[in-house]
Amino acid sequence: MPFEIMRGSNISHWLSQSEARGDERRSRLTRDDVLRFADWGFDHLRLPIDEDQMYSESGERETEAFDLLETALQWCHDAGLRVIVDLHILRSHHFNSVGDKDLFNNPDAQRRFVEIWIDLSSALASHPNDEVAYELLNEPGASSPDRWNSLMRKAYDAVRERESERTIVLGSNHFNQFGTFPDLDVPDDRNLILSFHYYNPMFITHYTAKWWHDGGSYSGPIRYPGPPIPESQTIDLARFAAAGMEFDIRHFDREVMAADMMVALKVAREHGVPLHCGEFGCYENTPEDIREAWYRDIRATFDDLGIVWSNWDFMGSFGLVDQSRRETGVRAWLVE
Repeated sequence: MPFEIMRGSNISHWLSQSEARGDERRSRLTRDDVLRFADWGFDHLRLPIDEDQMYSESGERETEAFDLLETALQWCHDAGLRVIVDLHILRSHHFNSVGDKDLFNNPDAQRRFVEIWIDLSSALASHPNDEVAYELLNEPGASSPDRWNSLMRKAYDAVRERESERTIVLGSNHFNQFGTFPDLDVPDDRNLILSFHYYNPMFITHYTAKWWHDGGSYSGPIRYPGPPIPESQTIDLARFAAAGMEFDIRHFDREVMAADMMVALKVAREHGVPLHCGEFGCYENTPEDIREAWYRDIRATFDDLGIVWSNWDFMGSFGLVDQSRRETGVRAWLVE
């Protein structure tokens, strides 16, 4: 049977982007959480993992982390949920570091990336192909698409040599943006899912987010639909356009979302494979009426275009639930 998905969520800050270990890490995802996803009508989880959680500096498996991963996969199996295992951060590559950092300049780092996938394939190959898929790298950040395409092919070939029918999830260079999809070298393989991320416009989805250095300092009025920053604001919009943020200061509405996504969807259709929005979300600091309008439009756009999705994230500042596991408005806006 094929790996088929429709809607899901990301399990962030568990085996990725977290210093928590032991009981603190173990409590971040529970069997009850997984059952809750099934009750909500989700059919899959995207499960980010980081190299420094899964492997020691010397490359040995971290037993506790692999045990947690296996436990989560068993819970998902029992609940009828599929799982995308997403290699999120490497010691040689962080998604926020765009340009040729260690991974794209260092042959040893590239060999290590391929070795990780050889080992993950060995660890996970017993799971049915219709239950577990592999996402080779979250938001690759090479200086050119050719550099990502070349390295992606090495990891892809390493997995295919061992697992001929495993579904592999591929994203395009530079944050999995829809605009870079035409440059993605897509293998001739029906056991693929192409995945993009959509956080546009950032002035809405990352409003006052301190880690968004380009625009997180702006705390003035915003709006959606329409240009996210009203014309009455005297900020230097030209500066943002010059920084490559022209996509974030244009008029936004449901039609614009659909036109953006069609760039990626066209590539997926040409290759006869599904398109997945692996991340999207709107930060909790964004005014609630704007958040609701944005979420309802993006969900409707996915439905209109037949795009499958997993929101960012389950529990956090974009979450379906808050840190106390109380449901937020996001759950209702996405799943009713």
